[in-house]
Amino acid sequence: MKKNGQLNTSPVLSATTGITVRFSEVDSLRVVWHGHYIKYFEDAREAFGVQYGLGYLDVFSHGFVTPIVRSICEHKSPIHYGDTVEVEARYIDTQAAKLVFHYTVHNKSTGKIAATGETVQVFLDNNNELMLTLPEFLIAWKQRWGIRNNQETRKEEQQV
Repeated sequence: MKKNGQLNTSPVLSATTGITVRFSEVDSLRVVWHGHYIKYFEDAREAFGVQYGLGYLDVFSHGFVTPIVRSICEHKSPIHYGDTVEVEARYIDTQAAKLVFHYTVHNKSTGKIAATGETVQVFLDNNNELMLTLPEFLIAWKQRWGIRNNQETRKEEQQV
């Protein structure tokens, strides 16, 4: 896939978690209340963190917290009590000091996409100061998982 005119050779990092809709998650219309979708996104994001070593405690151990500053959920098809869904969290690389995830909620009971969404998290240090550059540990994390930024790709292409 091309990104900013460059071929993006980075791997796609994603994690999926399964959820069976509980009675407490449906509203009087017998569908999942809209606010629970954000919780489902968090469940998938936590699964991602466990799988790839980028969980809340991993980030915290490096002296940072990552509050969500933006969340979007687009509802496509209703989910009902007892339905089984799979929620995928897909990491979206960015050069900014933030974490971006895209989500897909797939209703296994109906075969339909129930929702899609996005969250954006920023990095705050121990003094609650907004980080404007990538923390060193995140740069190392990206390298460990083979995520190459466009600047590295351009430098390598210029050397050839």
